[in-house]
Amino acid sequence: MANNNTLLNVEDLQLYFRTGKGTLQAVDHVDFKLAKNEAVVVIGESGCGKSSLAKAILRLLPRNVDTYEGTLELDGVDILHMEEEKFRKDVRWMKMSMVPQAAMNSLNPVLRVGDQVAEPLIIHLGMEKDDAIERAKEMFKRVGVPADFVNRYAFELSGGMRQRVAIAMALITDPEVVIMDEPTSALDVLTQANIMNLLKRIKQETDASYMLITHDIATSSEIADRVIVMYAGQIVESCDARRFFEAPLHPYSQKLMASVPRIRETVEPEFITGQPPSLINPPTGCRFAARCPQRFGKCDEDPPIYEFDNRQVKCWLYEEEAKVKA
Repeated sequence: MANNNTLLNVEDLQLYFRTGKGTLQAVDHVDFKLAKNEAVVVIGESGCGKSSLAKAILRLLPRNVDTYEGTLELDGVDILHMEEEKFRKDVRWMKMSMVPQAAMNSLNPVLRVGDQVAEPLIIHLGMEKDDAIERAKEMFKRVGVPADFVNRYAFELSGGMRQRVAIAMALITDPEVVIMDEPTSALDVLTQANIMNLLKRIKQETDASYMLITHDIATSSEIADRVIVMYAGQIVESCDARRFFEAPLHPYSQKLMASVPRIRETVEPEFITGQPPSLINPPTGCRFAARCPQRFGKCDEDPPIYEFDNRQVKCWLYEEEAKVKA
């Protein structure tokens, strides 16, 4: 059960998809909590289920869903079983919003960007269009976009400006939770740094909680309060950011950190051998075992999540020093 500081409570969340080859276990028994005014970063390789987790939380589900169940609570209210129309009106974009991975694909090319940012105010709050546009101009200034850009179209903006517009759209209703799916992907390094600085500043100015989904470990360290590591549809480690970046526990987390180039060190970046397992027929034991340099006999069994020192890790290596998460 969530404590008083928990804003988003996720327990035993499952999201499986029907495919021509079988059932794909995109999100497999995932548990985590997002506290008020906290920034949680979810990292992992492409295809590990990060974006599917975001879609599961916002209930942006495709038609081929096979299983969608578990506990999903926002401010103690069950939103997983909430009637769809009520969820659309009261939760999606009012209390939870999303910055999509590709801003150009999320912006309508035949509508002015100002109209698109103002739309949630008109639809959800019943605001007059002129007032909504004025609010959009204010939000544009806040995210570093000139106010007169409200009259421009998406193709007239640079990639960085389009991403800022997408962020403005996500923030326009002052939601409690903002989910950002690879907000700096496909941007140059300087623009990435500017976007991350913008997100840090906005986090300091608002009470919103953030969930940043990324495979860019270096970028994620800029904003993270806590780090969640996903592998093959499961969470394998959860820890506060400072301790995680200093000393990750799970062998997969350690390999991820070792793959990051170091500016001030001569250590060569490492790589993880092999390929992630299929989420249609995942292995029965530890899903990282086939690629793990520390594998031993017990890895043929699925490890529980061990909890100690306010950290969680799904690995048999910590069996003796930790207790199983309740």
